[in-house]
Amino acid sequence: MGVGGDGGGTTPETDDRGCLRRVLGVPLVLLHLMAAAFCWTALTIRASGPWDDGALAGIELSCMLTIAIGAVALLITAAPSVRRAMGPWWFAPPVALIATAVVRWVLLD
Repeated sequence: MGVGGDGGGTTPETDDRGCLRRVLGVPLVLLHLMAAAFCWTALTIRASGPWDDGALAGIELSCMLTIAIGAVALLITAAPSVRRAMGPWWFAPPVALIATAVVRWVLLD
């Protein structure tokens, strides 16, 4: 029975799950934002030519950091307790960012 005896409301279990979502969601959102920033950097850096080692190194570094941070976010999301509390859609952002970084790295000029 819910709070107030109305049959609807919240229960201690749903209250705990909502709190857990916030506690787990904040670090995941921060990781997704960091990975997105590095991915954006990798996509916006343009090399002047094949001789532009600085730009090419910057693109590679941005791609590597996107993949590393995305992998950490995926590992956190894959934990059984996190999956139960957060849901499967939390896999989408890191997978999309990692795929974008891999494609950019493979197609590096």
